[in-house]
Amino acid sequence: MINSVVLMGRLTADPELRTTTTGKSVCSFRLAVDRSYVRQGEQRQADFINCVAWEQTGNFISRYFTKGSMIAVIGSIQTRTYEDKSGAKRTAVEVNVREASFTGAKSDAGNGSYNQGAPAAPAQAPAYQSAAPSDFEEITDDEDLPF
Repeated sequence: MINSVVLMGRLTADPELRTTTTGKSVCSFRLAVDRSYVRQGEQRQADFINCVAWEQTGNFISRYFTKGSMIAVIGSIQTRTYEDKSGAKRTAVEVNVREASFTGAKSDAGNGSYNQGAPAAPAQAPAYQSAAPSDFEEITDDEDLPF
């Protein structure tokens, strides 16, 4: 069976990081994900999807993402039942996030910037020089080749 979800959207509010009674950290947030189809003359619609991320993934999201930030997540759909304040049984559907990634440019965030302390841009790739033809030797004996 397959239960896999890939989403990219914007956070509708700052992520909420909590700690369970057993000491595990859990981060809850909601994503606004635009629908791909737009009827002519109508505005684009969005789906609002509840997400939960545990431990390191949750800590990462709560530290580096804020309301309006674009984020890509990979996870699975899970359901759970609970009783509301009036005693009625309810079912919650949410995405259990396994991976989260930055998407878009830094200036694409809803508030114009990420949290302070966001990781610096990756280092430049090293520059390589071209090799001279004299650096290579022609193989004339095919017997030792594995193919």
